[in-house]
Amino acid sequence: MKKYLTSIQDLTRQEIEYLFEVALTMKGSKGHLTDILKGKSVGLVFQKPSNRTRVSFEVAIWQLGGNCIYLGPEEIKLGERETTADVAKTLSRYLDGIVARTHSHQDVLDLAKYATVPVVNGLSDLFHPCQALADLLTVKEKLNRLKVDRIKEVTLAYVGDGNNVCHSLMIGAAKLGLRMNIATPKGYEPKKEVVNIARSLAEQSEAQIHITNVPQDAVRGAHVIYTDVWTSMGQEAETQQRLTDFKEFQIDKNLTLLAHRDFLFMHCLPAHRGEEVTDEIIDGPHSVVFDQAENRLHIQKAILIQLLGELV
Repeated sequence: MKKYLTSIQDLTRQEIEYLFEVALTMKGSKGHLTDILKGKSVGLVFQKPSNRTRVSFEVAIWQLGGNCIYLGPEEIKLGERETTADVAKTLSRYLDGIVARTHSHQDVLDLAKYATVPVVNGLSDLFHPCQALADLLTVKEKLNRLKVDRIKEVTLAYVGDGNNVCHSLMIGAAKLGLRMNIATPKGYEPKKEVVNIARSLAEQSEAQIHITNVPQDAVRGAHVIYTDVWTSMGQEAETQQRLTDFKEFQIDKNLTLLAHRDFLFMHCLPAHRGEEVTDEIIDGPHSVVFDQAENRLHIQKAILIQLLGELV
C-alpha cells in the first residue's frame, strides 16, 4: 500500500479487501485499546467543520494508542499564511501522519507530494475515500441480508448530486466489481474524468457503471439505494435552484418500491430530511445509515494501521 491515501484509486482490489479484514477485526474488538500507534501523533488539518470525520478519526487514533492534534481553519490556512508545500514539510517534522479535510483536492495532492509522512484524504471537493470505503465495508457486512454471496453481485444505485461521495463510490465499485447505477439531474452528473477512470477500472473487474437522468432507471432492482444532500457545504447560494432541479430525485416509498425487496438505504450524513430522503425511509427498516457512520471509525483504524503502524 502506498504511504498516502488521496483516492480509492491509490488502492488495489486486494488492498481494499485487506483493509476490510483489518476493519472487521478492529470492530470485533469492540473498542478495545491497543498500542499500535503508541508514541505517534497524527494531525487533523481541517479547512471545513466536521462531525463524523473529526470524531471518528480522533477516537480511532486514541483507541490505537496515538495522540491526535486538531488543526482547524484558523490554525492553518493552506496557501494563505504559507504555501501548502511549506505546511507539509513543517508538519512532517512534528507529526507521524496527516489527515486533511480540504476545499480543494489539489491541496490534498500537494500535502501528499511534499510531506514525508503519510497523508490521508478526509474529504476534498473531488473525492471522499474514507466515506466510500466505510460504505462498501457496510455493504460487505450486509451480504447475507441482501441474500447474495459476493459483493460483485450487488447493484448499487446512487441518486442525487454527482459529487465527491459519488466519485469515490464509483471508483470503489469499479475496483470491487459492483454494478453502480447513477441518477442525477441534467447538469449534475459526476465529472467526466472520474467517470472515464471508473469505466477503465471496470473493464478489468467486470464492473458496470451506468449513468442516467432518470432515478427510476437507476433504482429498479437495486440492492442498495444511496443518496447525499442536494446542497453541500459551500453551495448554500445554490440552494433554491438545487431544490427545484432535484425535486424528482427524492428517495421516498414510491421510488424504493422499484428496488430489490431486501434493499438497503444508505446516506453518508448529515441528511436534509424532507429533501433528498423522507423520514419514512431514513428511519425505516431498510436504513443502515448509522451502521455506515460507525464503520467510518473501523475503516479509518485499518487505514491508520496500514499507513502508520503494524499489526502484531
